[in-house]
Amino acid sequence: MDKFIEKATVLIEALPFIQQFRGDTVVVKFGGSIMESEEGYSRILQDIAFMECVGLRPVLVHGGGKAISRAMKEAGIAPNFVHGLRVTDSTTINVVEKVLNHEVNPHLAEIIQQFHGKARGIHGEDIIRVDKLVDTDPETNELLDWGYVGKVNRVDIEPIQAYLRSDIVPVITPLGKGADGHLYNINADDAATAIACALNARKLVFLTDVPGLLRDPEDRNSLISSLHLGEVDELINRGVIAGGMLPKVRGMVGAVESGIKKVHIIDASLPHSLLLELFTTEGVGTEMTK
Repeated sequence: MDKFIEKATVLIEALPFIQQFRGDTVVVKFGGSIMESEEGYSRILQDIAFMECVGLRPVLVHGGGKAISRAMKEAGIAPNFVHGLRVTDSTTINVVEKVLNHEVNPHLAEIIQQFHGKARGIHGEDIIRVDKLVDTDPETNELLDWGYVGKVNRVDIEPIQAYLRSDIVPVITPLGKGADGHLYNINADDAATAIACALNARKLVFLTDVPGLLRDPEDRNSLISSLHLGEVDELINRGVIAGGMLPKVRGMVGAVESGIKKVHIIDASLPHSLLLELFTTEGVGTEMTK
């Protein structure tokens, strides 16, 4: 009998969160190593189907990660990264588009459908307009050019909203179209942030390879559960926020400053971490608020 009471307790704990978020848009971004495990990302997609079933409006933005790297290797294209971003020439962008739009995207939508959720893919270039990404190297002052890599300047949210009004989960690729009519690759974190801001989403969730923001990167028990904007600069200065976490946290800051109430970083490898973060009192990752 105790196990049944425990199950009921879990449902009751989730109830106020379901009531609070019902009808709200939640943008979820995932990619990275979790996409190497179908069992792992299937659990995430089951969470997405659950969210839609209980009245939330999830929007999924995904990367391609190692699937793109494998396809490039098969095509004989050597990977080239500058400051952590993939340099994308005309041959590479064709490989990226094929993998994202025609392999990964329909597969993810199909799995959501297997969990009896409605999902449809959206090719990012159909709704996202970009400027070519260029920058200056702070050390050499030389111009950095990543080729066909874009920075989002506009998102057409009507196709996304049309799906949401029909209780369909939009599954979106991080691709955009430039003023020159060419296809551009976009950092998936940046694409998810731009989409969340354009939709005025209630929440933006980054599913990553770490439990969240750690005070000590070597200690997974040093998780910072809640973070306010005013604390970010100090943590950067102290080196707590550094490396690959730095651009992710800066994206979180931009999202919160744009009006998104909460932005989360959670561990994609923890089973059903998405539901645990959204529908439990303690959560399992790091949330940022204003």
